[in-house]
Amino acid sequence: MKAGNQKDSARTLLLGFLLVVLASAAFGTSGAFAKSLLLAGWTPAGVVTWRVGIAAVLLVPVAAWSMRGRWHLLRRNAAAVLAFGLVAVAGCQFAYFNAVEHLSVAVALLLEYLGIVLVVGWMWARHGHRPSRLTLGGVVLSVLGLLLVLDVLSGVEVSWVGVIWGLLAAVGLATFYVSSSHDHDESLPPLALAGFGLGVGAVALVAASTTGLIDYGTARFDVAIAGLDAPWWVPVVELAVVAAAIAYATGVIGTRIVGATIASFVGLSEVLFAVLFAWVLLGELPGWMQLAGGLLILGGVVAVRLGERSDAALDVPQDDTPPVPTSESVLVAGVVDGSV
Repeated sequence: MKAGNQKDSARTLLLGFLLVVLASAAFGTSGAFAKSLLLAGWTPAGVVTWRVGIAAVLLVPVAAWSMRGRWHLLRRNAAAVLAFGLVAVAGCQFAYFNAVEHLSVAVALLLEYLGIVLVVGWMWARHGHRPSRLTLGGVVLSVLGLLLVLDVLSGVEVSWVGVIWGLLAAVGLATFYVSSSHDHDESLPPLALAGFGLGVGAVALVAASTTGLIDYGTARFDVAIAGLDAPWWVPVVELAVVAAAIAYATGVIGTRIVGATIASFVGLSEVLFAVLFAWVLLGELPGWMQLAGGLLILGGVVAVRLGERSDAALDVPQDDTPPVPTSESVLVAGVVDGSV
């Protein structure tokens, strides 16, 4: 019986890991498709509003379905949903695109991914989960890898306005992982958190756009993707369905399984996927320096995983990572059979 439980636990962790990787790949498609819209005359606020708005339309009904008979949980988790939608969804994306306006894409993305350090620091300060040396080593390797992958040293543009926006994006990224990982008897189902969070983010973005708080602009012209002309709605649909709805849903479920710290480091693979999609769709071939950086990032992920195993308290806190000792606690199985 014990051996069977261990197999179920291993399979659950593997599934959670794969879901986080899938989410990272989906998020990684956003750069190339968003760039096609920005070059066609869209503003960052326009891209983010359409992306989050359509994704919310797709996921809110699913979120409502997952809440049947458990609507009291939404009231009890209202603050978490608001924080997730305003900070992790709307705020993070809006801040990142504004950072790109003032900084190079490499520097802006590096600043955003400082959120991984914030996650480790949050778990230490809030829950007393002191990171092991391996986890800290993983932080160092991952950041060094990002420096190489993003080729930051080839030409850094410094703007304090852009730096502030990039750091705000980092806070949003950290909030996404930490909010997604909260799992207890009174927590929301993961699909509910993703759907209602996107709904909150969409409402906030539409309100900010219509009141003029953010510069909203769109252009209904054909866009260039992979050397071909495509209708403007093609990248919009991709950004909303793949890079938002699918990405957030799989990311929340996967993070709920493996925990915030591991998910935040595995999420670094988004950078590698972004480079890959830029190569395929935009013809931007990564160099040897970027490949070396990718290896460092993978090394950081492995170090974090080993560090988590050496200190079980990091990976199994009461209100962070769900326990997975038996098949009954397999979260994704709940999604399949309708219990989530």
